[in-house]
Amino acid sequence: MARAVFLDRDTLEHGDLDFRALDALCPDWVSHGRTSPDQRVEHIDGAEIIITNKVVIDAATLDACPSLGLINVVATGVDNIDVAAARARGITVTHCRGYGTEAVSQHAIGLMLALCTRLVDYVDAVGRGRWEQSPDFCFLDYPIRELAGQTLLVVGYGTLGAAVARKAEALGMRVIIAERPGVTTPREGRVRFEDGITEADIVTLHCPLTETTREMIDAAVLRRMKSSALLINTARGALLDEKALVEALRTGEIAGAGLDGLSKEPPVAGNPLLAAGLPNFLITPHSAWGSQRARQRIVDQSVENIRGWLDGEPVRRVD
Repeated sequence: MARAVFLDRDTLEHGDLDFRALDALCPDWVSHGRTSPDQRVEHIDGAEIIITNKVVIDAATLDACPSLGLINVVATGVDNIDVAAARARGITVTHCRGYGTEAVSQHAIGLMLALCTRLVDYVDAVGRGRWEQSPDFCFLDYPIRELAGQTLLVVGYGTLGAAVARKAEALGMRVIIAERPGVTTPREGRVRFEDGITEADIVTLHCPLTETTREMIDAAVLRRMKSSALLINTARGALLDEKALVEALRTGEIAGAGLDGLSKEPPVAGNPLLAAGLPNFLITPHSAWGSQRARQRIVDQSVENIRGWLDGEPVRRVD
């Protein structure tokens, strides 16, 4: 039976997941809560299969672990894996897909709703005694917007983007889909990115992080957006030029933003977006994907991935 090692189980599991299928498939698998860079080789030593979320597996690590045959990533993004180096060494890389569609799409809509209703501002105001001081039965110090009738630009129309679009349409929004930046002749049913940015009331990002999408929302793009527009990012933090977003929020260049994560996580060295006082800005700690059901889907897909590799028919292979 192949020896399997989970390198960073604590990033996925909090005592609420069912691992019985994995136990049956790999009875002697070893679980580490976390693996630091200097522990990688020690923890992997002798394993044929590793399961990882965010541990970086580079060429040097692969060279030091010749027994490896499968790297299963319990996420969709594999930028922490040197896939080319793995392929050159005959190591299969698999990942998980679509597990967080419902969780992430509802989180994106939730950020839109929270920004439009000024939910956090009103809850905070009540906590500070503002309602008690009101001469009326209510107070309406923060302007409230309705999602119905607003134009939503979806940037990245894969499974997640499509799920957000469906939910937005159910709320009465008009949805337009962006073509990739720089494409002058959009495909049927899509608009030029440059045109969509100027038309949208809300922009929501659902594209992967690549060299072409890194900081795709920069100062120039922010200047093209409506001053009343909102920006939502439940994809990778590095899709944004964070300093440019800080300036856009401070100067009122856009009306607000809701993010689920940053370019560097956790932000141990700080981040300009975490500075106090940014108006109409919400951020959550890369938690959009983390419902119990979504995380259980990851476990179930990982079992399928490992079983497929053991049977000589890998599924969800990263090519």
